[in-house]
Amino acid sequence: MNIVVCIKQVPDTTIVKIDPKTGTLIREGVPSIINPEDKHALEEALVLKDQYGAKVTVISMGPPQAQNALREALAMGADDAILLAGREFAGADTLATSYALAAVLRKLDFDIVFAGRQAIDGDTAQVGPEIAEHLDIPQVTYVEKVKLEGDTLIVKRALEDGYEVIEVKTPVLLTAIKELNKPRYMNAYDIFASKDKEIKVWGINDIEADKAQLGLAGSPTKVKKSMTKEVKGQGEIIKKSVDEAVNYVIAKLKGKHYI
Repeated sequence: MNIVVCIKQVPDTTIVKIDPKTGTLIREGVPSIINPEDKHALEEALVLKDQYGAKVTVISMGPPQAQNALREALAMGADDAILLAGREFAGADTLATSYALAAVLRKLDFDIVFAGRQAIDGDTAQVGPEIAEHLDIPQVTYVEKVKLEGDTLIVKRALEDGYEVIEVKTPVLLTAIKELNKPRYMNAYDIFASKDKEIKVWGINDIEADKAQLGLAGSPTKVKKSMTKEVKGQGEIIKKSVDEAVNYVIAKLKGKHYI
């Protein structure tokens, strides 16, 4: 069994700030991490590796420093790593990113593709499903449990008000949520072993892709401005009877033209 995990190196958004003049993220001095839900995707791939002897390959698209995220994935237990890098891929939105990653996947043998539900620096939840569409394979999103039976996966998919159980054949793409598992820590053996593993760096000539659909040129999404969420003001405590409180709230909402 061959499993490929798509991961992304993202800035630690707990300390990210917005430049008030340019409206862009201030990335200088901000540490980068593996996108959290991608770690859950990787962990589930490693669980299947432990159980069935699967081969796990991690892929990412980004600048050279994204090799740090891939090196961490190798130290967690992944077998191979590929970084898609080059100026042609810069400025890609979700559509161009998914197109490029799908081009990498076409060069690989895979039964299962794992990805995180969404990245914390974009929160779009689009790249995983778009990859599946580019590859014309089935997909299951919001995965919180996986069981393998032959070439069939029994997948528990989270919903807002419950869950559904889906049977799906491989090849398939699954997007992971945090409820799926608890990512393992790197162990000393894998840390030392990963030092000798090669991270393959692929460029535009290593994939078959239309350059017009890559990077900024292939990105229909245009970001006009980024901004931080406004801090909510202190709430108002109403000490009235139920009827009086209801009338008071209705009057407030009408005054703000919400109703």
